[in-house]
Amino acid sequence: MLGDKISSFAGRNAKILGHENTFKSAVLLPLMVADEKYFVLFEKRAFSMNRQPGEICFPGGAKEPTDDYSQYTAIRESSEELGIPTDCFEVIAPLDIMVSSFNSIIIPYLAQIKIQDPSMLRINKDEVENVLLIPLDFFLENDPEVHYIKTSAQVPDDFPFHLIPNGRNYPFRTGCIPQYFYIWEGETIWGLTASILHHFIDLLKKA
Repeated sequence: MLGDKISSFAGRNAKILGHENTFKSAVLLPLMVADEKYFVLFEKRAFSMNRQPGEICFPGGAKEPTDDYSQYTAIRESSEELGIPTDCFEVIAPLDIMVSSFNSIIIPYLAQIKIQDPSMLRINKDEVENVLLIPLDFFLENDPEVHYIKTSAQVPDDFPFHLIPNGRNYPFRTGCIPQYFYIWEGETIWGLTASILHHFIDLLKKA
C-alpha cells in the first residue's frame, strides 16, 4: 500500500541529490610530523597524466563502484600513489564534502601519515612526479590570494522558455566561485585542492 511505502522512508539517510551522475573521489589532507613540526604533504601529478598533468593535489582518487562513502577509497588510493602500507595512514576526521560546479563530489579526510622519514615513500612515478612537504605554519601565517570565476546559465535555443515565467527574459541566477591561490617556493596550489586546504585552515584557526 502507498502508506506502507511512505512509512518505509523512516530512518532513511540523506545523500547528495544527483550524486549518481557525478564523478566521485576521496582524498586525504595528510599531515606529517618531523622535528616536532607539522607538514602538509602534497603530490605533484605526473606530466603524463591525462587529467591535470603537473598540478598539485592531495593524495587520493576515484571511488570504485564497490566503495561506500568512507575513508577506504582515500587510504587505498593514497597507499598506491605514495608506496606505503595502508596502516601508515591514521584518519583524524572527515572534512566537509565538496560538491564541485564541474559535476564532481570530493570527500576529504584529515589524516596523519605515521612515518618519520619521507625517504620511506616509494611514489608511483606513473601518477606522481614528486611530493611536496610544506610547513603547516606557512598556511596559518599566509593568507591565499583570492580571485573569482563568474558563472552564468548557458541556455540552449531549444529550451522550453514558454513553460517558465517571463520566458526568454527569465532572470537566471549567476554564480561567483572563489578561487584560492597559495604560492610556495614557486609552486602554486589552487583549484579544489586549495579550497579544501583553505577550509581546513579556517577550521584550525577557529578551533
